[in-house]
Amino acid sequence: MHRIVFDTDSAVFNDDAAALAMLLGRPDRVEILGVTVVAGNHTVPQGAEHMLHLLELVGAARDVPLYLGARAPLVNTPERAARQEARWGPISFKGAFDEGPEVQPPHGGRLAAVRPRPTDAVSYLVDTVARHPGEITLVAVGPMTNVALALRRDPDFAGRLRSLVFMGGNARVPGNVTPAAEFNFWFDPEAAAEVLGAGIPGVVMFGLDITNHAPLHRPLFERIVAADTPLTRLMRHDMGPAFAGGPGATQYVWDCITAAWLIDPPVVTRSERLPIRVETTFGPSYGGSSVDPEGSVVEVMTDLDLERFYALYADLITRPLGPER
Repeated sequence: MHRIVFDTDSAVFNDDAAALAMLLGRPDRVEILGVTVVAGNHTVPQGAEHMLHLLELVGAARDVPLYLGARAPLVNTPERAARQEARWGPISFKGAFDEGPEVQPPHGGRLAAVRPRPTDAVSYLVDTVARHPGEITLVAVGPMTNVALALRRDPDFAGRLRSLVFMGGNARVPGNVTPAAEFNFWFDPEAAAEVLGAGIPGVVMFGLDITNHAPLHRPLFERIVAADTPLTRLMRHDMGPAFAGGPGATQYVWDCITAAWLIDPPVVTRSERLPIRVETTFGPSYGGSSVDPEGSVVEVMTDLDLERFYALYADLITRPLGPER
């Protein structure tokens, strides 16, 4: 059984929210203590609305508290991103850097009734881990700003965690927002470098090396959304445009592979302990990561049982989780 705090930069329903829905669907394997939101895919206020909507949709909004976290990376800024792009080429996705302050209601056109808790996310992380030393698996599926700030606030935070399981980075494959960098690491590379170097026990990396192996293809998408549940209607609304290009269209489901492993470890078939270094020098490789003898050793997941993953993903997304809203 994993006791989890789920640290997320949220998104529409394709990976962060879907991963949380998967975890909530297996209370026999996972206990979600709380959700913390960080800037990344969206601003924190916008990301929080997507996660609150998901929690409400599956009937967990009153049982799983949500906390608002860091609204900006440690160092990276929209201005720095613009300079990087101007000097060294396109950045394919800049997430919250391209968003304004306005908050749009999620699918359905209204905000969730349950609101974020007043405690900030970093305080929640520090206090929760201190109350449960050696018990918490911190699942970080966005930029690791909240985690880095918790490490800065509490020198004992790293040693009190049971493990850190994160989606981000790349070891031996190219990036997905620049030739060098994966988005979560690129958005806050300084935080990623601090966290990997902090000495947290049991660090597990789900980077592009494994997530690239499991794109969602249109036939499976159509089979899932045909179930016509509240979750699959959200999935059709948010992911449908990605599949409008024809039968060969695909969409990656990055964080869902992380969730699948937490529920069913044999879904991952290969991993390696590798020293990973995050590039924090401002330049064309800013935010990239690679295998480097000077890096921090982590367990890098590299391959998975595709049939087993797709079966688990489809089952958990289509099963009824809570009352329709």
